[in-house]
Amino acid sequence: MFTGIVTDVGRISQVEMRGDMRARIATGYETDSIDIGASIACDGVCLTVVALGDDWFEVDISAETISKSNIPANGWAAGRRLNLERALKVGDELGGHIVSGHVDGVAEVIAMADEGDSTRITFRAPQDLARFIAPKGSITLNGTSLTVNEVEGSTFGINLIPHTQEVTTWGDVQVGDGVNLEIDTLARYVARLAEAG
Repeated sequence: MFTGIVTDVGRISQVEMRGDMRARIATGYETDSIDIGASIACDGVCLTVVALGDDWFEVDISAETISKSNIPANGWAAGRRLNLERALKVGDELGGHIVSGHVDGVAEVIAMADEGDSTRITFRAPQDLARFIAPKGSITLNGTSLTVNEVEGSTFGINLIPHTQEVTTWGDVQVGDGVNLEIDTLARYVARLAEAG
């Protein structure tokens, strides 16, 4: 489990296809405090650490994960920056919302506009996920816990304050980009209960 509060911005240093994709990610985390088998959210995708170095870790990325995320479209290649978050520990502050790291799909950035010092971004969600997105509800985009401002059909908007843009990869995002989307866990279960009637 995660909170959607990004704690490091990593950089991909190597990508290799060997059945699954393996990526080496440079990090500011103290890697001697990371165990093999630990979970780290990388742009919102919960991945398992399979190798460690002094300032990097490696993860394997399955075809299923690639099919549900922005990994193929955005091309996880050397130099790409990623939002990172280590798994939640008992007693940690829950500053965002409960995030599983299981990406549901990819939302497309369709508009960006400055509003004061902040940036308003409008997204188009996949049709089958749009019903789970509610105004003033929580959503996870590229591993970042954000509040939904408005929803109209399959489009929704969020507002990014300058701090969020500075300490994450959101300053790199452009119109046309696909971002990893994880709907709020509570919304998923409420919808399921309503269906079960």
